[in-house]
Amino acid sequence: MCLNMIPLRVLLKTSAGDIDIELWSKEAPKACRNFVQLSMEGYYDGTSFHRVVREFIVQGGDPTGTGTGGESIFGRPFKDEFHSRLRFNRRGLVAMANAGPHDNGSQFFFSLGRADELNNKHTIFGKVMSHRTSSVALIVVYSDG
Repeated sequence: MCLNMIPLRVLLKTSAGDIDIELWSKEAPKACRNFVQLSMEGYYDGTSFHRVVREFIVQGGDPTGTGTGGESIFGRPFKDEFHSRLRFNRRGLVAMANAGPHDNGSQFFFSLGRADELNNKHTIFGKVMSHRTSSVALIVVYSDG
């Protein structure tokens, strides 16, 4: 028997272009479920990327736009899901933003480069497909005004 796992993918539509995201539901099932359900419910519609730090991260997912809002689908923050082979060693990773351990809600970010200091602090749950990383770069350009 041969089992072919088809990765779960999400197409995030932004004013800077579409961002094609592959989700890693085996490694981070709660984070993926949360992201997919919030997306399907329109939770992220009309939100902005409220935090852009060049060569570090682009953060969004806060309906208030302040960086302090947002809830998970679980009605409370959910626990971190760290995986030994998932490390912030390149750009294009998708991870949960949080205010501390086990404080995951709706906010997420894209890595813009290597960021070892984020390892075991933020749940990585996917990656931007290589042909769509230019859309993430455009968010940085647009944020510079």
